[in-house]
Amino acid sequence: MATDTPLVTQKDVQQYRDEGYFVLKSALPEEHLDLLRHEADYAIDRIHQQMDRERVDSIGICHRGKRYFSAHVWRERPELLRFIKSPLMGDICRATIGEDAYLFWEQYVIKAADTGMKFSWHQDSGYVGYPEHPAYLTCWIPLDDVSEKNGTVHLLPYSRSGIRTYVHHTQEPGSNDMVGYFGSDPGIAISAPAGSIVCFSSLVFHRSGANTTDKMRRVYLAQYSSEIITSSDGMTRKGAAEPVLQKGELIDWRLGILDTRGEPEV
Repeated sequence: MATDTPLVTQKDVQQYRDEGYFVLKSALPEEHLDLLRHEADYAIDRIHQQMDRERVDSIGICHRGKRYFSAHVWRERPELLRFIKSPLMGDICRATIGEDAYLFWEQYVIKAADTGMKFSWHQDSGYVGYPEHPAYLTCWIPLDDVSEKNGTVHLLPYSRSGIRTYVHHTQEPGSNDMVGYFGSDPGIAISAPAGSIVCFSSLVFHRSGANTTDKMRRVYLAQYSSEIITSSDGMTRKGAAEPVLQKGELIDWRLGILDTRGEPEV
């Protein structure tokens, strides 16, 4: 059920429609912020273990000692469902993508101190890799205060990019980032306290700078779709495909993982 006093306002909803994003500052309850922080070290450790097994220092867009994208941690730490399927996240989904919602993707995005790499201009839909999929919701949640100094997200609203549709991306050598915008607009840098939620469409271009501080910059990312996203041929489910809302009703997180048929990609 929805919370009694939804944090998402009609102004937020309109901005999401017009510009593709809105920001909810200091939105997380302390217990959920603590929960997400608690699993951050585990998220890094599992990437290190994979790199050690494969005797490499980079896997995809992960680079040892610089930045980490640790996906689908919730499958190994199902207590994260307390946040993923919380009333707050249900309210955000209803306000942006509608009465039905699925967890599409979940990951920790962590930049190391001093050497945390930038992340290039892209649409999240650019990583899906083909245009015929529904735009989905990204919730970018800083677990530490964020600013330009530690590599916060920069957003390019629809009115500034002039783009509201999927754009073909190309892979950047070295970083392996997918890049879809090559203009000069620096975007809007989001400065926000830990526990805020930056909500934006998968069609909004965004990037992040390097972390130049002496502390890690930790972010938790939860992405929700209005329907199950599949491969371009429609044969294979992509991402988690975990039901969160059905006809507006929030699915109780205590039921556990309901859909194990999704195809998680790391």
